[in-house]
Amino acid sequence: MRASEARHRQLLLVRGLVQGVGFRPFVYALARECGLSGEVGNTGDGVLIEIEGPGSAITGFAGLLLTRAPPLARIDDIGTVEIPSRGGTDFVIRDSQPTAGRTLVSPDVATCADCLDELGDPANRRYRHPFISCTNCGPRFTIVTALPYDRPGTTMAELPLCGSCAAEYADPSDRRFHAQTVACPDCGPTLTLHRPLEPAQRGGAAISETRRLLAAGAIVAVKGLGGYHLACDATDEPTVATLRKRKDRGDKPFAVMVADLDTARQIAELSAGEAALLTDPRRPVVLLTRRAGSDPALAASVAPGRRDVGVMLAYTPVHHLLFGLPGDAPGPRMLVMTSGNLAGEPIAFDDQQARTRLAGLADAWLGHDRRIQVPCDDSVVRVAAGVELPVRRSRGYAPLPVALPLPVRPALAVGGDLKNTFCVADGGYAWLSAHVGDMDDLATLQAFERATTQLQAITGVRPELIVADRHPGYRSSAWAAKAADRLAASGTAGDGSALRRVQHHHAHIASAMAENGHDGAEPVIGFAFDGTGYGADGAVWGGEVLIADYDDYQRATHLRYSWLPGGDAGVRNPCRMALSHLHSAGVEWDPALPSVTACSPAERSVLARQLQTGLGCSRTSSMGRLFDAVSSLAGVCHRVAYEAEAAMLFEALAGEAISGCDRRYAFGLTGDDGTLQADPRPVIAAVAADVLAGTGAPLIAARFHLAVVDLVAGLAAALRARTGLATVALSGGVFLNVVLTSLCVQRLQDNGFRVLRHRLVPPSDAGLALGQIAIAARIRASSASATKSSTSLTK
Repeated sequence: MRASEARHRQLLLVRGLVQGVGFRPFVYALARECGLSGEVGNTGDGVLIEIEGPGSAITGFAGLLLTRAPPLARIDDIGTVEIPSRGGTDFVIRDSQPTAGRTLVSPDVATCADCLDELGDPANRRYRHPFISCTNCGPRFTIVTALPYDRPGTTMAELPLCGSCAAEYADPSDRRFHAQTVACPDCGPTLTLHRPLEPAQRGGAAISETRRLLAAGAIVAVKGLGGYHLACDATDEPTVATLRKRKDRGDKPFAVMVADLDTARQIAELSAGEAALLTDPRRPVVLLTRRAGSDPALAASVAPGRRDVGVMLAYTPVHHLLFGLPGDAPGPRMLVMTSGNLAGEPIAFDDQQARTRLAGLADAWLGHDRRIQVPCDDSVVRVAAGVELPVRRSRGYAPLPVALPLPVRPALAVGGDLKNTFCVADGGYAWLSAHVGDMDDLATLQAFERATTQLQAITGVRPELIVADRHPGYRSSAWAAKAADRLAASGTAGDGSALRRVQHHHAHIASAMAENGHDGAEPVIGFAFDGTGYGADGAVWGGEVLIADYDDYQRATHLRYSWLPGGDAGVRNPCRMALSHLHSAGVEWDPALPSVTACSPAERSVLARQLQTGLGCSRTSSMGRLFDAVSSLAGVCHRVAYEAEAAMLFEALAGEAISGCDRRYAFGLTGDDGTLQADPRPVIAAVAADVLAGTGAPLIAARFHLAVVDLVAGLAAALRARTGLATVALSGGVFLNVVLTSLCVQRLQDNGFRVLRHRLVPPSDAGLALGQIAIAARIRASSASATKSSTSLTK
C-alpha cells in the first residue's frame, strides 16, 4: 500500500440471490485476495459485508463482487455506507443475524459436474453417495424453514454433520465451505427402499434393488427434491399402461427422464435452444418433437397419439444412480417420471402420506430422511421461435421473483382455479408460487393454504390487499374473500377494501405487460385467447382483443358469440362444440362430418334443442373452444381426457403441413352488438367443405392456424390505424401453441409492431396472478413519490 493512501471501512449490504449460492465463501476468498480485513454474514435482507483497507482496494473489491460472483448468484443492489475504521488484519464469516428485511431464496439446482465426477470416483469418499452436493448445486427452496439461509434454517438441521463434513464446511479452500447441504455416507441422509411384506433395504442396497425392480417392470415411488415421482421403464409398454391405469391419467402424456443428451437425441429432435434448456441447471421438462423410429422405442402409452414428448435430464444424484454408473448391470435407459399423485391431486411429499396415498399406485417406495419442507413439481417449457416459453413454472424457477415495471403495495393475488399459481408482491418485485394445481378438491385447497403461508414467510411480504378473479364460482376467489375479511378484521388492510377483483383477460394482458417491463404509460393492443374466462357481461370470454393498460381496458374486438352447450360438458366434448359452431354457421349436420357421427343420435337430439332454445347453454367468445371445434370437425379429437387435448393434437398436425400450405381460411368481421366482432362462421363453413371434399386433417389444421394469424395481424393493423398504438401483447393459454405464437410474433414484428410475449411466466392461467397484482396493487403515480416500500430490493 502507498504510504499516502488512507484506510477506509465500509458497510456493504448486498441484496439479491446471495444466500445458498456460495456467496459468503466467495466474499471471504475475494477479501483475502484483495488484502482486506472485516467480516461477512447473512441477514434477513441479504449479505452484510464490513470491509476495511485502502480505498483503491475496496473499490476493486466492490467491482469484483459484480464481475466474479458465483454462477448461481444474482446481485440486484449493493448499498454502501462509510463507517469508522477499527483496524485488524483478519477477515471472517460471522454467524447469521435474523434481522427484518428480505432476501431471495435460491431455487433447487441440478447436481453440478464436479459433484457428478465425485459421485462416480471410487477413490472419493462420496462415491455413490445419493445426496452429494456443494455450494453450486442441490436442494434450496424445498428445504428452507427460515431465513437467513443457513443450515439451522433448513431441514438439513435434523442431520448433524460428521467430523469430516464439518471440517470441509469450515475450510475456506474447500468447495463445500459453508455449503448448507453438505453431507456424506457417515452423516446422511440415507436412502431406504420399502416394499409390502419385505424388510427395508438401505443405502447402496436400496439403489441396486430399485434398479432391478424397474428393469423387471415395477412401478416405484421415488422421492425427489420437491416430492415423489412415480417411475417405471419408459420402454416397457405393459408397465407404462399399468401406471396410466392406476394413476387415472387418461391419455395425458407422461414425462420421460434420461441420463444425458445423447439418449435424449435418440427419442426426440433437438434444436440448440432445446438442448440448452435440457442441460440448464434448472432442468425443466422440455416438450420436444419425437424422432421417428426412435431406438429404443418409447412405449406407446407414454404419450398416446402425440407427436411430441416431454423430456428432462437426471437432476439429482439418486437419478444418476438409478441410470447406473460404470460397472453397474444394464438397467432402463429412460424412465417415466410423473408426479406422485392421483390425477388432479397435489404431489405427495410427506413420507408417511406417500406410503398411504400412493399405496394403490406404486409397488415400492424409495425414500430418504431429508425432509421436504416445500412441495415443488417439475417445471415444463417449450421453445417458440427460438425463445423459451414457460408452460409450468415450478422447480428450478420458483421462488425467484419477477421484477415489476412499477411499484406495488404489499399484496397477495390468488390467480385462477386452473393450473393455479398465486403471487405475493411488494415494492418492485413479485414472487410467483410453485405450481399448485387445479383447485377442485380439498387436498389442493389445503396445499394452496400451506403454500401461501410459506411464500409470505420466506419473502417477508405482509399483504395489505388480496386480489382475485371476478368469476363468482372460483374456489380461489372464495378463499380470497375470506382472507380479505381476516385482513380487514385485523386492521392490516388500512384504508379501503382488502379485496379487489380483476377481470380475467385484463389480467392476462397485464401479465404480459408486467413481465416485459412495460410501464403502462401507453396502452397496448392485447390479444387474450384462452378457453374460459368470466366476462364483464356474464358470458364466457376467451377470444378478446383489448386496448389495455394497468388502470382499465376497452373490449375493442372479440370472437363472435356462439353457444357453449352444457357448460363443462361442452368443454369435455369438442364434438358438441363443433356441432354448435356448425349450427351457428348454418351448416347442416352431415353424417359425413366426423363430429356429427361422434355424437350419438340421442346426444344430437338434445344438442339440437339446446342450440335452438339456448337452454343449458352459455354464450362464449372462446378461441380455445373454437380450436376444439375445428379439431373435432377435422376428425382429430372428439372427447378430451385433459385440458386442451384437442387443440394440442391439432397443433401438432398443423406443424406437419404449415410450410407447404397452399391457402388459408378467413374470418369475417361483423358488428352485431355494436362492437366489431371476428366472425368464425366463414371458417367453419370452409372447414366443413374441406372435410367433405376429403382434405386431410394436417392441411386443415395448417389452414386454420394461418387464418388465426391473419386475424391477429389484420386486427392489430386496424387498431393501430385507429389508435396509433404499436405495441401488441399476446397472452392466454392458446398462446402456448408454438406454431401459432411463432407465426404471430413473426408477422407482427414484420409489420412493425413491438410484441410483448411470455418468456418468464406462462401465458395460461398459471401466469394470471402476476397480472392481477400489476393491476390491483399498483401504486398510483400521484402517491408513488411519497410511498416507498421499507423492504424494497431496489435502491
